[in-house]
Amino acid sequence: MMKVGITGIHGMIGFHLRGFLHGQKGVEVFGAGRSTFASQAALDEFLSGLDAVVHLAGMNRGDDAEIEKTNIELASALVAACQRSRRRPHILFASSTHVMRDTAYARSKREATRIFSEWAAREQAVFTNLILPHVFGEGGKPFYNSVVSTFCHQLANGDVPVIVNDGDLELAHSQQVAEKISALMREPVAGDVRVTGVPMRVSELLIRLRGFDQLYRGLVMPDVREQIDLYLFNTFRSYLFPGHYPVSLQLHQDARGDLFEAVKSLNGGQCFISTTKPGITRGNHYHTRKIERFLVLGGKGLIRIRKLFSDEVAEFEVTGDRPQYVDMPTLHTHNITNIGESDMTTLFWSHEIFDPVNPDTFPEPVQRQ
Repeated sequence: MMKVGITGIHGMIGFHLRGFLHGQKGVEVFGAGRSTFASQAALDEFLSGLDAVVHLAGMNRGDDAEIEKTNIELASALVAACQRSRRRPHILFASSTHVMRDTAYARSKREATRIFSEWAAREQAVFTNLILPHVFGEGGKPFYNSVVSTFCHQLANGDVPVIVNDGDLELAHSQQVAEKISALMREPVAGDVRVTGVPMRVSELLIRLRGFDQLYRGLVMPDVREQIDLYLFNTFRSYLFPGHYPVSLQLHQDARGDLFEAVKSLNGGQCFISTTKPGITRGNHYHTRKIERFLVLGGKGLIRIRKLFSDEVAEFEVTGDRPQYVDMPTLHTHNITNIGESDMTTLFWSHEIFDPVNPDTFPEPVQRQ
């Protein structure tokens, strides 16, 4: 069992890394937040038995002096705790492609890298300096983590995004970063490791996100066959949850019967239909990339959705008498229960054809014990 510690576990990358590792076998995750760093004893206890520490905690917005002071102090505290507890875990530090700029944030990243590098050389430990581009993802804080988060938040709430500086971006999704970190923990690399992203101007990003917004609100799934589009669309729709759902479909009725359009997609994918006996629950799993739609065709169902590591459960009661769908947000475990007295018929759609080798489906109960 590999024991991994994550500082800044409640931040955007920390949440995604924890969610990624949660689905991997043979990994146990421990988190450190502000209260951990506030106590030497708590920080020493956090380090106990760890094989690797991913240092994500830090400050990147606010007063310059506070940013520089905070980030350097966090690195120094972590090294001091390693020395006190005589631990030599593999440390992976989230640095930035902006590290050579003359800003408080960049200076703090350079100094933290020096602190970790000198400790690793002195203690014969492994230190990986992970140089990250512009990272985005579901759960990012608008006006803080990423311009992607800001634009998605604004579009989801009907606001009009404004481009302040049409600069160049290099976009990488948090799950890509998590996958890279996981690989480095299993096969450690000392020194600088650069994570590459997709180059894009701010204006191009906004055009893509506006296109997703217009299509999705028009009940059309966009083409997400390019990985960057899948990640951007999943991030965008995360800001619509839960208020956007369930989505009602137009029911066309005439003498012949009823008709409605279940899925309209520019992508393709896979559709399957199941029947469920009264009282039976299907699901209890989550996805990191997959878009999945639940649509009850007959009977009565209750859809429950819970964000990973949270206790709050969103519930949607749906019926075949009034066609409505709910699209499952990534990194949220979900299920559907037949709450009627007869069989429930459900249509499930995914943007990708099921791959048993790489199913992107991880068991997790919605109701926590």
